[in-house]
Amino acid sequence: MAIQEQEMIMEEQDKSPVAKKAEWTPTPIEVVHPESVDPGKIRLFKEPAWALRMTIEDDRSYLRIKVTLAAPLSEPDRYICFLDAKDEVICMVTNLDDMVESCRPFVLEELDRRYLTAQVSRVHAIRNEYGVSYWDVETDRGRREFVARSVGEHAQWLSETRLMIFDVDGNRFEVADLEALDKKSRGLMDLVL
Repeated sequence: MAIQEQEMIMEEQDKSPVAKKAEWTPTPIEVVHPESVDPGKIRLFKEPAWALRMTIEDDRSYLRIKVTLAAPLSEPDRYICFLDAKDEVICMVTNLDDMVESCRPFVLEELDRRYLTAQVSRVHAIRNEYGVSYWDVETDRGRREFVARSVGEHAQWLSETRLMIFDVDGNRFEVADLEALDKKSRGLMDLVL
């Protein structure tokens, strides 16, 4: 009889307006990255062929990662950052040589794709309209045309004669030595710098 009485009480509680069932809401999953990673334990592979994946030996795996540099202009060969799908830093490797040799080509391929830089050897024409400049240049990758905003403000000087120009799509164009350019090219660049 006691069990039947308990069931009746529970049914009455369910019907009462005071007892409301709490609605289930999903709890966001918090991803916690490791505090420190031994670069020798990082394993990189592509599966499928366009997705770079990473496993930290005896710890965890990431289905999609990105490889970036912490200081791409001043330290292009050091401080390699591995980011997760949300662009959060998983870990940083100080030197590529610290990693397993079989993983290095994956890192270099990703960095080459991310930091593709064309070396400008000649400027054919520059047209400037309302702070936007239209460039026609000769590079180590052939003749290119690109658009850049406020080059005088947004170009990055890497030395007194070395200049990095970013176009509106984030592509990078480097003038290794302004002094080495021909007279016409320097004159055109003076107009926008």
